[in-house]
Amino acid sequence: MDAESFKLIAKAGAIAIGGIAPAIAIGKIVSKAMESIGRNPESADKLFVPMLLGAAFAEAIAIYSLVVVFTL
Repeated sequence: MDAESFKLIAKAGAIAIGGIAPAIAIGKIVSKAMESIGRNPESADKLFVPMLLGAAFAEAIAIYSLVVVFTL
């Protein structure tokens, strides 16, 4: 295998791991927030902003991995 093949494999691995991990994190964040709101509906206003911030930070990791792939 030549250097171009290794570069392609590295790009594929970076975007795969960089996309799967944030997707799992966002799913877990939203799942736990909805579970908490289901148990205590009055907490919806208190949970909404931290849930969105957590999802945004997790999504930023996916964007960082996309930037890494473009720079490779």
